[in-house]
Amino acid sequence: MRAMILSAGYGTRLWPLTEDRTKPAIPILGKPLVGYVAEYLAGYGWRDILVNLHHRGESVRKALGDGSKFGVKLQYIEEPVILGTSGALDNARAYFDSETFLVINGKLICDIDLEAALQTHRESRAIATLVLLPNILRERFTVVETAAGLLKEFGGMPKAATSSEEEAPLMFTGIQILEPRIFDYIPRGVFSHSTTDVYPQAILQGERVAVHIGSGNWYELSTLQRYLDISLAMLAARKERLTVGERCV
Repeated sequence: MRAMILSAGYGTRLWPLTEDRTKPAIPILGKPLVGYVAEYLAGYGWRDILVNLHHRGESVRKALGDGSKFGVKLQYIEEPVILGTSGALDNARAYFDSETFLVINGKLICDIDLEAALQTHRESRAIATLVLLPNILRERFTVVETAAGLLKEFGGMPKAATSSEEEAPLMFTGIQILEPRIFDYIPRGVFSHSTTDVYPQAILQGERVAVHIGSGNWYELSTLQRYLDISLAMLAARKERLTVGERCV
């Protein structure tokens, strides 16, 4: 099966790290961020991968090459203007017109079980399956409302828990498994987002958008603070220490 890594964003919240490259090309512990994504997909058998490019696209090409060192075969597609998460798919319609495919954000490092997510998708017979996680820390990620294994709507930001027993809200991980008929709901030739422009319309038309609630490690690198915190967390998981001058962190 084919997959797409979304890599066209500006990464403004990671400036100055993104002054000369785009966010997915930023190195973290000696490897470009998007390289972790490529290896993750390869580990589950997704090897034919499309990468969309816009801002500093050459930095992603340099980081990934043809994909062989990460176990995948890559193709690139340029966006002359930024198109959004579903506009990027519109720009790549011809590549995904025949079978189930996966889309993943290029700023993630995770170990969520994709085989289990794919099984959920197949069993649900849905037009799309979104991979979710419990937002245990109630970070500022949009709350995803679900019912009976299906997407209801995207809500606001999570509120503080009123008790220790309160269930954590769900958040979207940036991983989704799609059927080609999703293109029936993607506007042609304009900027659009899946969460605001596509899925709500598909649901209104009676489509089933399934959810898979995963588990495991999931790191989203969108700010300088998150970049630092996640780097340290990954070092700790490897039982390594970061040397800064003569200090060990």
